[in-house]
Amino acid sequence: MRFIVNILAIVGLITIIGIGVGYSKINGMLLEAGMSINDVKNLMSELDPKAMETYADFAKKFMENKDPGDAMVWKFPVDEDVSVEDVKDSLKSLATDRNFLFVGESPFYKQVEAVTGNPYRHVSFLSFCDVGVGVQMADYNDAYTAFMPCRISVVEDKQGKLWLYSMNLDLMIYGGKELPPKLKAGAIKVRDTIVAIMESASHGEF
Repeated sequence: MRFIVNILAIVGLITIIGIGVGYSKINGMLLEAGMSINDVKNLMSELDPKAMETYADFAKKFMENKDPGDAMVWKFPVDEDVSVEDVKDSLKSLATDRNFLFVGESPFYKQVEAVTGNPYRHVSFLSFCDVGVGVQMADYNDAYTAFMPCRISVVEDKQGKLWLYSMNLDLMIYGGKELPPKLKAGAIKVRDTIVAIMESASHGEF
C-alpha cells in the first residue's frame, strides 16, 4: 500500500504544479509516505521523461476500482465470433509475422481439472520472447528476467466472455531512471508488438 501512496502523492504533486490547488492534502500524503516535496522534485528530475505520465495513468486506473491488478495489465475483449482456438492461433500467427517467438503454452484450466476433478473455465497462458531484447534486459538488470518471457493469458470469464490479458510493461520501461537507448528502443518494440497482436487477435485477425 505504501507503493500506492507514494504514486498518488507524486501524481498529486503534479496536479499541484499544474493547477495550484490541494497543497495541504497532498502535503499530508507526502508526510504519510515519509517524503517531502523536495524529495519528490528530486526524484522527478532523475526519472524517464514519461515517468510521471505513466504513474498518473497507473493511479487513474487504480482509482477506478482500487485494484492494482487491473491497473497493471492490458486487456482486450475477444469478439463473440472468435473461438478460443482461433484467438490462440491468431496470437501465434501474428507473433511469427513480427519475429516474436512463441515459446510455449500452459493450459492452466487443465491443471485445475486434473487436481480438482471438476471442469473449469478456459484459462491458459501463451509465452512469447524476443531473444535479442531479452539478453539486453538480463544484462542490464537480473531482476528484469522476472518479466520474461512475455505472457498473454486467454481467459474465459465467469460469464463465458473471452478476454486477453498481459502485463503492462510501461512501468518497467518508463517508471524509473531512463533506460539505455538501445534497451529502451527494444523494450518499446516488444511493448508495441504485444499490444498489436493482442488487439488484432481479439478480432480473429491473422
